[in-house]
Amino acid sequence: REQYRQSGMVGRVGFGTTPAIVVVDFITGLTDPRYPLGAGMDAEVLATRRLLDAGRAAGVLIVFMTVAYEPHLRDAGLFIKKAPGLRHQILGTPAVAVDERLAREPGEPLLVKKFQSSFFGTPLASILTAAGVDTCIIAGCVTSGCVRATACDAMQHGFRAILPVECVADRAPEPHWANLLDMDSKIADVVSLEETIAYLAALAAKPERAPAVEEQSAGNGRGPRPAAGPWEDGDA
Repeated sequence: REQYRQSGMVGRVGFGTTPAIVVVDFITGLTDPRYPLGAGMDAEVLATRRLLDAGRAAGVLIVFMTVAYEPHLRDAGLFIKKAPGLRHQILGTPAVAVDERLAREPGEPLLVKKFQSSFFGTPLASILTAAGVDTCIIAGCVTSGCVRATACDAMQHGFRAILPVECVADRAPEPHWANLLDMDSKIADVVSLEETIAYLAALAAKPERAPAVEEQSAGNGRGPRPAAGPWEDGDA
């Protein structure tokens, strides 16, 4: 991390004023080990439920993402060649449903994507912009794939990308931690779940705060700078 710092990276974008939570692919086909692409992600799913509960209490916009295809798989492009296990991710099947432990509510959008980024080929950017969102709190899986691609595109669309470390998961620890270190250095702020919940609780405590979906203000004004990332104390 010190090498990154000496190279002029490891800055902080901070939390803004109007966040949304984007939950990337915490769906049955990926969180249930009985599926070919599934892995044990119980701790991260349960941590994300805590994040969502705090977000709901604060009235912030919550968007869920799933990856799903038509039975003919022509909409999977070349992705299906790199990851043949995606053939089980068929629209309308249990594999593409949001993990029930997250208790998705009727007013929370569920968007279907075909590739890694939650922004590519979906209306996510339009939804966030219309809601006046300036901060994208990202949870989900996998850290080295769809979470990273989503964080990159969030930054490139002008949203502050925030990754609560307890709420993102991968199939192996090596790509998980390597990508978190790299993203924290130049793409997103990797923070603790407790810091994120405290931020959401502060929003909830503000008087007469309207839900994000009703707010009309736009833009990406700078918010308060958060505490340093998890790597500051030599965790990586």
